[in-house]
Amino acid sequence: MFKHFVSLQWKSFFRSSNFGKSLALKLLMGFLGVYMMVTFAGLGVGLFFILKKAFPDSDPMLIVCGYLLYWVLIELFFRYFMQKLPVMDIKPLLLYPIKKSKIAHYILVKSGLSGYNFLSLFIAVPFSIVLITQGYPVSNVLGWLVAIVCIVLTINYTNFIINKSDKVFLFLGVLILALYSLEYFSVFPVKEYAGQLFYSLYQNPILALLPFVLAIGTYYVNYNFLRKKLYLDASLKKKAIKVETSDLTWTKRFGSIAPFLQLDLKLIWRNKRTKMQVFISLAMILYGLFFYSMDTYGDTSTIYLFVGIFMTGIFLSNFGQFIPAWDSEYYGMMMSQNIPLRKYLESKAGLISVSIVVMFLLSIPYVYFGWKALAINFACALYNLGVNVPVILFFGSFNKKRIDLTKSAVGNMQGTSATQFLVLLPLMVVPSVLYFVLKTFVSFEVALITLSVMGIVGFVFRKTLLDKVTEAYRKRKYTMLAGFKEQNN
Repeated sequence: MFKHFVSLQWKSFFRSSNFGKSLALKLLMGFLGVYMMVTFAGLGVGLFFILKKAFPDSDPMLIVCGYLLYWVLIELFFRYFMQKLPVMDIKPLLLYPIKKSKIAHYILVKSGLSGYNFLSLFIAVPFSIVLITQGYPVSNVLGWLVAIVCIVLTINYTNFIINKSDKVFLFLGVLILALYSLEYFSVFPVKEYAGQLFYSLYQNPILALLPFVLAIGTYYVNYNFLRKKLYLDASLKKKAIKVETSDLTWTKRFGSIAPFLQLDLKLIWRNKRTKMQVFISLAMILYGLFFYSMDTYGDTSTIYLFVGIFMTGIFLSNFGQFIPAWDSEYYGMMMSQNIPLRKYLESKAGLISVSIVVMFLLSIPYVYFGWKALAINFACALYNLGVNVPVILFFGSFNKKRIDLTKSAVGNMQGTSATQFLVLLPLMVVPSVLYFVLKTFVSFEVALITLSVMGIVGFVFRKTLLDKVTEAYRKRKYTMLAGFKEQNN
């Protein structure tokens, strides 16, 4: 029966009307997957020797075990976005005498063979082979490897249990941040205690039974859930849902752009792809830790300017680059009404500006690494407000690819075109190059003042700049409308 299910999905793929587009995407993703697997395998082979050279007095196995807790939590965090349950068109199958248990088992077994699971194993397996060649006991290493495989499967099936819960996702993000903070500020040695816990799986191979039981348990929790849902009339049953509405009356203080702000806020919160942009933006405030915690760069390095632009303008980039494609499903209706295009763009600019201010406030704790870090982030926020907001809106006038917000947020490339890549040049590269030149040939202070003044000037002349942007939208109005009507672009 499993072979028959695979055959059905294979035929569905090749007989699809979007076969050419799907095949090209599959080939691209396959190439990236092979590249990542080769890279991870190389890391797995060299990891032992890298750790041995960096920490000659420590056991590489113990060091790796110290990071496994972070690996589990971070993988769960990112799988929330990237991985989805492999489904098939099961409704026609329910008309035939096929056991629902076989359908449920097929879906779950297929998910166990996901490429996400193999990525981790492409590090663990070569690392284990190297350990054996270096004289580590074979039984202990194999027991540890079996435990890792079971943990990977547990992560896989746990993701399907928690994937629909935004609260669990936020909890994971807060937990990762809290554990990292406890370790970084030497409050509690998380890696030491977590390392001993995972190292015990190596010392006592029999303990691999615990991850095995967890993997089996999460598998059957998912199986029972799917088994109960496999009914033809499941989609016909009316669910009594308590309707919750958001009180957005506070937006009225923004005057004539309030209705547009309300639409944007509802759109962001009610659709997973836009909601994901918010969560990613909040998570990226930690991006600076990868650079500020290193002593490799000087305290005025250009990399910090790039990081500052990125952190304070992450929502500007992620959300703003798809304006007005987010509204593509009803953009034609809006343009046929007596709706001022200028007000529409003002609301987008206002929403993005608020996000920049919020991200800057969240970046203030980086003052821990010195006042220059705070000064750089402040200058970046001003530059984003005055220069990058009009720039991102102007590039939006070239967007003509439709975005269907009912589609999955995972691997969704709708709305993406060359515009999304070209806009990175004025957003990121131009201020970084300007800062580098002025810092190198004049001074650090002059570089920051110049970027700040450019932002202030852009903010002062925002009305004039928005007039120019509005005119660009009017000129390309019908091109965008024609593009948004295409279903398979």
